[in-house]
Amino acid sequence: MAEGRILIVEDEHIVAMGIKRMLKNLGYTVTGVASSGKDAISKAESTFPDLVLMDIMLKGELDGVEAAKEIKERFGVPVVYLTAYSDSNILERVKKTGPSGYIVKPFDEKDLHSNIEIALHRLRKEDGFGEENEG
Repeated sequence: MAEGRILIVEDEHIVAMGIKRMLKNLGYTVTGVASSGKDAISKAESTFPDLVLMDIMLKGELDGVEAAKEIKERFGVPVVYLTAYSDSNILERVKKTGPSGYIVKPFDEKDLHSNIEIALHRLRKEDGFGEENEG
């Protein structure tokens, strides 16, 4: 069964609940759902997720790219973007944040699962988890 604590950042409530249901079906723990960049930063600080699924277009002053940048810098949490937008200007902004994944909506559970697993594997490898410890 999958392991991982995931924060969902999505301003469309119905979409967020669908993602939450997919994550639970895949065995992940959802630490919270945020609908704005400011809320995402606050929830990342208080819930300690392993990964953030970040929509790019959000309500409020901060969009998902700005919120992701701050979350990565402050808490070191990897971000996988979930977005309906894939134009070159947005892609250039996203690349600067060093994302762990980028999923274009609409997506299915397999797309979500594979991107999350790769991002979490990379995180565990960087943190030294999953390696055999001797001694």
